[in-house]
Amino acid sequence: MNAPGTLDLPFVRAQFPAFAEPSLAGQAFFENAGGSYACGPVIERLGEYYRRLKVQPYYAFTASREAGEWMDVARARLAEYLGVGPEEAHFGPSSSQNTYVLAQAVRPLLTPGDEVIVTNQDHEANSGAWRRLAAAGMVIKEWRVDPQSGTLDPRELEPLLGRRTRLLAFPHASNIVAHENPVAAICERARAAGVMTVVDGVSWAPHGLPDVPALNADVYFFSLYKTYGPHQGLMVVRRGILERLANEGHYFNADALPKRLVPAGPDHAQIAASRGIAEYFDALDAHHHPGSPAAGRAARVRALLGSSEKPLLAALLDFLRGHPDVRLLGPADPDVRAPTVAFVPRRVAPHEVARRLAERGFMAAHGNFYAVRLLEALGVDPAQGIVRVSFVHYTSAGEVEGLIEALAAALAP
Repeated sequence: MNAPGTLDLPFVRAQFPAFAEPSLAGQAFFENAGGSYACGPVIERLGEYYRRLKVQPYYAFTASREAGEWMDVARARLAEYLGVGPEEAHFGPSSSQNTYVLAQAVRPLLTPGDEVIVTNQDHEANSGAWRRLAAAGMVIKEWRVDPQSGTLDPRELEPLLGRRTRLLAFPHASNIVAHENPVAAICERARAAGVMTVVDGVSWAPHGLPDVPALNADVYFFSLYKTYGPHQGLMVVRRGILERLANEGHYFNADALPKRLVPAGPDHAQIAASRGIAEYFDALDAHHHPGSPAAGRAARVRALLGSSEKPLLAALLDFLRGHPDVRLLGPADPDVRAPTVAFVPRRVAPHEVARRLAERGFMAAHGNFYAVRLLEALGVDPAQGIVRVSFVHYTSAGEVEGLIEALAAALAP
């Protein structure tokens, strides 16, 4: 029996078919920041949908009616975990495409000379779409990272906020330096200045879906395929903002809020299957907190995931921080970052380190990870790239110990 508050790892792994897949046996997965394993309920629902409900939804016949119900329940259940209304949760093919559509919907609210603040800490998904507004006459300001640590200083945001500032886009945590930005405080300051906030939660949400209202964010988005689900993006747009945005869907759907940011038809099956994410979290909470009420479930799951990850992150950071041939990117304190760990090897090329890890059964990655601006700010050649290892709650202590041993060998010239 696990101690209260301690993650039951065998139970967790039993919920993920990948851990029973023969072709993956003997390998440890450390590229979770690029996409996590899908949990069993998602895979089961996706399979059943394609077998039984692969019809146009929302018609009167039984299969169609049930297909629509599955989609509606998926939206409602994920919204519940995020603390928002179902009409505020919007599905799309990816986070990059969701933000592109959002930028088009925001554009009519702006006039030439209005200001948009972006960062150079972001994945390009929450930077490029907004920077393109410069072509329409908007003024793009950049909140820049510290070139040594890669972190954003909230004090340096203040002089960027002006009377014509209309929007601020920034990450909850970078997919490279992984520092957890003080989202609630930043959004509160922006709101006081009348500025809309768009928060990239892609690198944070796998470690516990956030309470979006508590963060004060007007828009919060992340990728479901990184939170144990299908290849979809989910974007929360608070109702007061949503009602102001231009309609990007068909003109006759302008009054249907869930369709306003859907230029093309939704992926019925993947949306329906995403309900499995909530069902997995339900099972996780029921197993670790039997008899607890539904209220507070999201917070309990967040705490459970975080408590399992922090000790493993501490061990990995300790190793990298003390290694003479490594430049660790981002904070070395596990309490202020997500378990996405990027570094620059000083004597072995990043691609060679990743290859050596793969030979030892450790799945990791190298590259620029769509954070070209951040790497340039840190003085790292994006063409050369970095090594990134990332994990989530289903990673074991033994796997992290093995990774550290493999890294010690892989970093040797």
